[in-house]
Amino acid sequence: MKMFLISDNVDTFTGMRLAGVDGIVVHERNELHDALLNVMSDPTIGIVLLTEKLGQEFPDLVDEMKLQRKLPLLIEIPDRHGTGRKADFITSYVNEAIGLKL
Repeated sequence: MKMFLISDNVDTFTGMRLAGVDGIVVHERNELHDALLNVMSDPTIGIVLLTEKLGQEFPDLVDEMKLQRKLPLLIEIPDRHGTGRKADFITSYVNEAIGLKL
């Protein structure tokens, strides 16, 4: 199974291409929607990497794809600008999941 990148910037796309990961650069909602539909229908792709900025700008599209399909796995990754998450996001996630403050 292969990985595929859907990015909002050329730098991340170029870096992943150098690592052997195919991908596409999109900026608009309809471009993201079309790219997700194409990638999700390809049985050779097992993991879709999506830049966090696209996930934050269009959460409804991303959530829809995550809920409708088991494969490929859709993962949001930070780009060269860093992550949009706060520093203790893992602790916060665990706190919310189990209901205990660590």
